[in-house]
Amino acid sequence: MIRILDLHDRAPRVIASFVLETEEGPVLFETGPESRFSVLLDGLNSLGYAASDVKHVFVTHIHLDHAGAAWRMAERGATIYVHPKGAPHLVDPSKLWASASRIYGDQMETLWGQMGHVPEAQIEIVQDGQVIQVGEVQIQALETPGHAYHHHAYRMGDVLIGGDVTGVKIGRGPVLPPCPPPEIHLELWRESLARLRQLNLRQIYLTHFGLTEEVGPHLDALEARLLEWADWIKQKIKSGLTREQMVLEFEAYVAATLRAAGLSQEEVQEYELADPSWMSVDGLVRYWNKHHPEEVMS
Repeated sequence: MIRILDLHDRAPRVIASFVLETEEGPVLFETGPESRFSVLLDGLNSLGYAASDVKHVFVTHIHLDHAGAAWRMAERGATIYVHPKGAPHLVDPSKLWASASRIYGDQMETLWGQMGHVPEAQIEIVQDGQVIQVGEVQIQALETPGHAYHHHAYRMGDVLIGGDVTGVKIGRGPVLPPCPPPEIHLELWRESLARLRQLNLRQIYLTHFGLTEEVGPHLDALEARLLEWADWIKQKIKSGLTREQMVLEFEAYVAATLRAAGLSQEEVQEYELADPSWMSVDGLVRYWNKHHPEEVMS
């Protein structure tokens, strides 16, 4: 059984962790940021577990909202399972934190908490397709780039822990693609979605946020929205908008999309916390300028 823990990151339904209960004890997927570690501990306690009961922690990728508290779990004895390209940044997170600090400045500690490292001996590098047996459960790592080059989704039969490659969907809202810099890559993302479609999945657990059982329509809608957003950004680049103008227009565009789906202002705000519009502007602008500059030359 998989339990969803809401880490209440500035609002409900922004960041989830997942607890898989096995014969060998609990397995944790996604730690959330270190700033929400006490909430994670409370969630584990509510299920009858101490953090030291968790011996296996899987992170889909090393962005701070997914793996920022991995070092805290390692302190309590857990092994951290991670993509080979992500592992060095858990051992030495200084570059990761320096990069994030350029974006978030004096908000770093409030948003993400404290920086710490995972001892190399407590990191298990997981390769694409590798299966890890925990008790009666087989967990298969699937390399799924597009949102990040160091991204894994984790499959257990017809159930998937999707990370960010499977999008952001909160409650009754639509699925949106999180597109922060620097690794957004449309072609790779579409290949990842095509791979997931072949798995005949029944359920996808989304870090942002919860569970979806409409797997085919969900993946199709995500791909369509990704292409829609990318084209929107491409046209704005070609029209010569400044970054500031583009952010303002895109925020309004996304908010209008969500309101048209019947969402309240509170629900729109949850989406904005989970998937900030300005980050998708920066990520998609970088994608076009880096990978297809010829398409955005005015």
